[in-house]
Amino acid sequence: MPQLPEDIIDRLNQMESRLKALSTAVNTRPALNQVASGQFTVLRTNTDQSTSPVLLMGGSDPKVTRPVIRIFDGYSHEIFADDILTGGLARPWLQMLPPMDQNQVRWPQTTSGTFTMIAQSFNPMWQPRMRLTMYTRASSGATGQVKVLVNGTQFGPTVTAGSTYDFTGALPGAIQTNFSKTVTVEIHAMATGGTVYAQPVMMHGMQT
Repeated sequence: MPQLPEDIIDRLNQMESRLKALSTAVNTRPALNQVASGQFTVLRTNTDQSTSPVLLMGGSDPKVTRPVIRIFDGYSHEIFADDILTGGLARPWLQMLPPMDQNQVRWPQTTSGTFTMIAQSFNPMWQPRMRLTMYTRASSGATGQVKVLVNGTQFGPTVTAGSTYDFTGALPGAIQTNFSKTVTVEIHAMATGGTVYAQPVMMHGMQT
């Protein structure tokens, strides 16, 4: 068998070394589900072949040292963002309950001897649980009870008028099938010998 020239053998050895180095680099590269540094952007291709961002992670300003999370809708509106200065949520702005009247005479009320609806609201179901806090009162010499119904199902305990209702629990129905559907929240009360009052002061959704 004829011998190969030494320069060809050297070249083959070099090629073998390069292939080994390349194989090692491929097997030791960072996982594709991790971003070690810099900015990660998911783009949408529009019908006119232009692109617009859907998800942005990481700061676009080199002075920003904290990560940024931004989500955009189909019209490039920022619909979700975190607050990079203090933490927490920047967008969307969430509704907060305004200060409520503390004069019980102007609260939802009843003199009925049987449970009667005295207040009602409609809300979309975004989370599987809810917390509701409510003040209850009874006029002088009166007694009574107050309860809450969600979609016709009692939510939490029945409380004696004069005590504070404060309950956190699962909303009726599975979140998988009821997500974004409207739920009806009602306050029912009954009174004996006078008037029973109720005033919700806090209500918000919660995670499981």
